[in-house]
Amino acid sequence: METSRRELAAMMALGGAGMALSSAQAAAQTATPAVQAKLVHHVFFWLKRPGNQADRDQLIAGLRRLRAIPVIRDLQIGVPASTEKRDVVDSSFDVSELMLFDNAVDQKVYQDHEIHQAFIKSCEHLWQKVLVYDMQVVPDR
Repeated sequence: METSRRELAAMMALGGAGMALSSAQAAAQTATPAVQAKLVHHVFFWLKRPGNQADRDQLIAGLRRLRAIPVIRDLQIGVPASTEKRDVVDSSFDVSELMLFDNAVDQKVYQDHEIHQAFIKSCEHLWQKVLVYDMQVVPDR
């Protein structure tokens, strides 16, 4: 069976269009990074000397210095609230900090940042226990 010139030209055009579409899709996927979820980093500290105001103040001052790290979108520092005592409420910690990041990559940048590393070195003698909750934010639909 012979193929006419017209049929051959149409097949070549379709093949070329398919290759162009495939290349355009690959470029679009490369140019548009996947949307990454926001990340919440919540840390609880228990002091070696619970109730020691000077130690608590020193830890809070150290946490405040972390605000200089550019990838931190928000930083809240707190102590246990005087709320109703219930079985589901754990207020045994001394100090807590809550940070917001745009994504897990930024949280890793924070972990490795020289200011964070300096905070650990200057304040780790204050705490006996640290507990971290990292949460990936589920986006609204």
